[in-house]
Amino acid sequence: MTKSVTIAQARQADQHTIKTIGIPSLVLMERAALGATARLQPDTFDLTHVLVFAGTGNNGGDGLAIARMLHVRGIDVTVMLTGDAHKTSVETGQQLAILSYYHIPIIPASTDLTGYTTIVDAIFGIGLDRPVSGKFADWVNAINASSAPVLSVDVPSGLNADTGEPQGATVQATATSTFAYAKQGFLTDSGQQYTGQLFVEDIGVYLNDRAD
Repeated sequence: MTKSVTIAQARQADQHTIKTIGIPSLVLMERAALGATARLQPDTFDLTHVLVFAGTGNNGGDGLAIARMLHVRGIDVTVMLTGDAHKTSVETGQQLAILSYYHIPIIPASTDLTGYTTIVDAIFGIGLDRPVSGKFADWVNAINASSAPVLSVDVPSGLNADTGEPQGATVQATATSTFAYAKQGFLTDSGQQYTGQLFVEDIGVYLNDRAD
């Protein structure tokens, strides 16, 4: 799909798919993770030791599912969680519970990214409505200072998906795996500087009852 949408339209499409079409949110999360994981290929990303930097919202849930899928592929993966594991979205809490069966290391977020050869940015999604500051800015700046390539999940954390402008500290991605539609801000000159190579994954989310 090449159509671009606003944040409001992306949310509308999600809700239409979940509530009207009837595809559960967790199923969409799994599809999103499968699409993003497929972009992590060794010709672009060094998969020796992957770090998934995950928030506590649904973007973080996508990241947790990616961590599991990488682990199943035999890839060494660690998760850094940016918040309280007991204060997550419902779907992200489910992903954390699933992850516990796979014995994947989950550690508190840190600015020490030594030894990680690829970073998956799943901190903030398109719903971010405030500048990235404080400890979150420290983590984003650490990601940008790392020599490891970065795959952002749905949107580089900190980027306004409508305008393509940074909101405080913003991840500078090597590539971005976004879902269903490109977001309008990605197509601006500023947005392209942060998204890197853009992939749009068809996960079965539509603005109406048929693929458009």
